[in-house]
Amino acid sequence: MTKIGLEIHCQLTKLESKLFCSCKANYREFEPNHNICPVCMGLPGSLPRLNQKAVESATSIAMALNCQTPEKIAFFRKNYFYPDLPKNFQITQLNVYGDMSVGGEGYVDVEGKKIKIRRIQLEEDPGRLIYEGASDRTKITLVDYNRAGTPLVEIVTDPDFDNPRQVRLFLNILSDLLENLGVAEPGLEGAMRADGNVSIEGGNKVEIKNIGSFHDLEKALHFELTRQQSLAERDIEIAMETRHWDDRRKITISSRSKEEDQDYRYFLENDIPWVKIEQNTRDVLKENMPESISSKKERYVQKFDIAPQVAEIIASDRYYSQLFENAYSEHNAKDIANLITTDVIGFIDTKEKQQKSKITPKHLSDLIDAINAKTITRNSAKVALQEIVNSGKDTKTILEEMDLGQVSDSSEIDAIISQIFEDEKQAVIDAKERPETVNFLVGKVMQKTKGKADPVKTLELIKSKLNLTIGCKDIFAASSGEKQRSRKFCSFFLISCFLYHNIFYPTHNSPFP
Repeated sequence: MTKIGLEIHCQLTKLESKLFCSCKANYREFEPNHNICPVCMGLPGSLPRLNQKAVESATSIAMALNCQTPEKIAFFRKNYFYPDLPKNFQITQLNVYGDMSVGGEGYVDVEGKKIKIRRIQLEEDPGRLIYEGASDRTKITLVDYNRAGTPLVEIVTDPDFDNPRQVRLFLNILSDLLENLGVAEPGLEGAMRADGNVSIEGGNKVEIKNIGSFHDLEKALHFELTRQQSLAERDIEIAMETRHWDDRRKITISSRSKEEDQDYRYFLENDIPWVKIEQNTRDVLKENMPESISSKKERYVQKFDIAPQVAEIIASDRYYSQLFENAYSEHNAKDIANLITTDVIGFIDTKEKQQKSKITPKHLSDLIDAINAKTITRNSAKVALQEIVNSGKDTKTILEEMDLGQVSDSSEIDAIISQIFEDEKQAVIDAKERPETVNFLVGKVMQKTKGKADPVKTLELIKSKLNLTIGCKDIFAASSGEKQRSRKFCSFFLISCFLYHNIFYPTHNSPFP
């Protein structure tokens, strides 16, 4: 029987200051050892002062994870002697005298399985070790204390995971939840780290550290399970130890024997009094709790008939969710959701791009209104969208400046078709003999008009000139009764309609709708 548990460290990156001093919580913008003070360096005579906002953020996380939240919490000194911990102890929490951490006895549902949360504790992050040198002979270890004292929560699960895949899914859910709460940015380097505890039936627990990403954690767990099973088959005892993940060799390596709680000599931190979390404080936090991702997804599907996969993408990302919530109306919600997932994400797919983007909810609403009014084509909207992201100009101005209005005049389209028929005589002959190839001619019209021609009207006019009486669906299935082949023809038609995009706008990297 496989047992996997996690210890997850999540920095509260949205806070202004560290946990016990006024130094910046955002240590990443400083040169090494420039974001420090006597408190976070543990100098004699310095006294910690608890960040109340950190307590509230940690309590919000506990509530979101269905945890019990006690009326009083306490802090302890966890003693260990590593160079990244300037005080030689870490201020943290421990449920040694009952429920004294900010939360416990919670759970998260992962594909129908309830993963129990043993406890959530608020603590300070240690400093950061930096290794330099090309070989073992020249390798040196440097210490950057800018991170020391940064507020974080440690989330400890029960060993309820059956396999590494469940672990990956859980961490993705947790990451989305933390971002949705607005207390953390899990995507930042080092902002969310996880250690795994692994054991098989009859074996001791092994802790795996030094894991850089969720993907690496999944690989590390796979390797460690294989290693332990191999030892068990040969009747070799599995030592209770801490192992490090070697990303270069893709193996775990022994680091040290595994410590137990008593090895850290926990005792109460007398410089920080017990903290009482009033019931009205918890009520306010609960009232201000944002809607959960699962609830938001369900609402999108039920209320607006949005496809579940589209709803999940929007609901899981705070940026896209806020964009959608402020843009939609009852009549265009589904269209806006599709525009975000097919086009917007292609242009602003990273946090950096989101911060720089000048797009507003009104831009999206105006674009959808223009598409539905048939004043622009779907692909012209894509072109306008990139300009909107970069400049922030209003939609009407961009459509006029870029001349993106839809060409729907039949005589104008007919003239273009006539010219293409002259230039592509063989394609015309092919289309008469094999109606499924008519999409090539449609693509040529779209190319000629830079995607502005009405594709439906274009197809109807071409069919009329070719004396084709079969319908659009029949064109795609004319040469074969096979369903699969019909789908291929349909896909090719859509690509042809937007062929101009690759020719006239090769720098656009967003996916086709």
